[in-house]
Amino acid sequence: MTRPHTATPVVRLRRVEDRDLDVFFDHQADPQAVAMAAFPARDRDQFAAHWAKVRADDTNVVRTIVADGLVAGYLGSWQEEGQQLLGYWVGRECWGRGIATRALALFVDEVSIRPLYAHVAVHNVGSARVLDKCGFRRDLLQEEQPPAPDDGIEEFVFVLDTARGPTL
Repeated sequence: MTRPHTATPVVRLRRVEDRDLDVFFDHQADPQAVAMAAFPARDRDQFAAHWAKVRADDTNVVRTIVADGLVAGYLGSWQEEGQQLLGYWVGRECWGRGIATRALALFVDEVSIRPLYAHVAVHNVGSARVLDKCGFRRDLLQEEQPPAPDDGIEEFVFVLDTARGPTL
């Protein structure tokens, strides 16, 4: 049974539960979402192994996004090559409703590590807007670094430093 969408969804974050993983799997398998994020879908075994590793690492901060009582996606932050990175995935049925923006605002209030970096495919205008609304700014110095070998994905690098926060 599908609930009607409220004009302004009630958004909250909580720890990831086992039951969330099936929803996350479906989200990352959506071809339109994969194209928008420029991130390949994983098969069921790869997905399970990835999430087992993510959840086993206590240095990662991962939260389920709940909107109007339903799982809408997730946010996560982790260390990589000396930087604190941020990533999120919201199901396509939740796009354009402000859910990602509200969830990210809650998340950056919880995760105090700065600077916090996010990489976004150039064509993913919606995600860039979410980051901008939450106080992230393009980091032109990071963007000047050479891309990953054979990656082929043009991306923007956004950063949230100590002087900025959500501007909702």
